[in-house]
Amino acid sequence: MPVATRRAAVLGHPVAHSLSPVLHNAAYDALGLEGWEYTALDTTAATLRGRVERLDLGWAGLSLTMPLKQTVIAMLDDVDPLAAATGAVNTVVVRPAPCGITLGGYNTDVHGLVAALREGLGGRQVRRAVVLGAGATAASAVGALAELGCATPRVLARSIARTAGLHEAARRLGASPRFEVLDAMTAPGPLGHADVVVSTLPAHAADAVAATLAERAGAVTGVLLDVVYDPRPTALARAWADLGGVVVGGERMLLHQAAEQVRLMTGRPAPLAAMDRSLAAALGDRSDLAP
Repeated sequence: MPVATRRAAVLGHPVAHSLSPVLHNAAYDALGLEGWEYTALDTTAATLRGRVERLDLGWAGLSLTMPLKQTVIAMLDDVDPLAAATGAVNTVVVRPAPCGITLGGYNTDVHGLVAALREGLGGRQVRRAVVLGAGATAASAVGALAELGCATPRVLARSIARTAGLHEAARRLGASPRFEVLDAMTAPGPLGHADVVVSTLPAHAADAVAATLAERAGAVTGVLLDVVYDPRPTALARAWADLGGVVVGGERMLLHQAAEQVRLMTGRPAPLAAMDRSLAAALGDRSDLAP
């Protein structure tokens, strides 16, 4: 039986080249959800409230990029404990209520990171881990590593003065990271001995680290997940692979976090294989990628 028309969208600025519509629309097709559509809507922190206030039962939910993941929290009726702990909501689900709708906030980035890292780990345990960066995605990375068994990762941040938010998120997550300044010249040491490295740095921000790693490090055996996938592979991913390490592309995190969003918004298990095929086709066709 056809399902009533429902809308969903990814919000951000800029967001026109997002791959989220590819993933979600592939899921709707595979699930037979006729009348469902997922789009990309350019939205800033200043225009977010207007978008949220116009939501109704014709909407299934929203996906959010930074900095909207933090801005939206005050606009929601309830926030899932994991999203509250990380301080980042990347998913809003619209549900019926006696007086209209309720808006629930979730974090599916942790799910995406855990699932993507498990692909690379192949069952290996995580004892030593490093996170590059200290923003909202780093908080999700700390949560994911704690779920994988490492609650004491080393966090290498470009500015220790800007890690207060991550300190608080880690405390709420029950993790105790060790914070250090990210220095491209000394980073190969902790990276080379890690079972898992998660880089949450923006595009090209880890290029200097990659250059030093290529020059100074010996063989590596750990798993690297670089959340950036434009360019793909990143300089850090190339250097890691050249040294013998396992690389998990950022698009794997994107796939798995989107699958969890589909489950939350539709109430059905996500058709991961169909979404994966559509993602692979899109990655093969496009060079103008954005998260």
